[in-house]
Amino acid sequence: MEAAETQQWFLRKQEDGTVFGPLSFEQLARWASTAQIAPHDSVSADQQSWIKAPMLAELGMDWLVEVTSERYYGPTTLGAVFEFMRLGEITSETFVINTCDGTRRQIAELEPPVGELAMAESGAAAPETEGMSINFEDRIRDLEQSLSEEREALRDCETRYRELEARYRELVTQISPEGTAR
Repeated sequence: MEAAETQQWFLRKQEDGTVFGPLSFEQLARWASTAQIAPHDSVSADQQSWIKAPMLAELGMDWLVEVTSERYYGPTTLGAVFEFMRLGEITSETFVINTCDGTRRQIAELEPPVGELAMAESGAAAPETEGMSINFEDRIRDLEQSLSEEREALRDCETRYRELEARYRELVTQISPEGTAR
């Protein structure tokens, strides 16, 4: 199998199926580092076998952005993380997780990748920069679902508490003041 860096590549956007290419690996890597390749986009060297872009290890899409305590974006490149920060979608206080070693750090603790943030010109038309696509309607629906689940759990706990309290009272009435059973 030919090395990823020496092959020509094609990029298929998940949102509309648009295919870009053929591209050099260098161009593909630049697009990944400037947030132009989303986690659900696919890449192929032959337009027959497609894999999700993060599965191509050489792209370095190894970072998850902690959008909220329950929602993550990625995996994506460290360059894309800094691009999201430049675009104002996240701040330097946002946490990211390295999927290779499991470390969780604030972006402020990381060094931006050298030279990856400047997009080089090429003959290929570039896809638009991908945002993290935080759909607030989906987020509200997720929060409402979580709230509903928490309320159900609370009702279950209250029911169990009442059952245990009734059982406790029953046991207390069976024991005499001296601590012996009646």
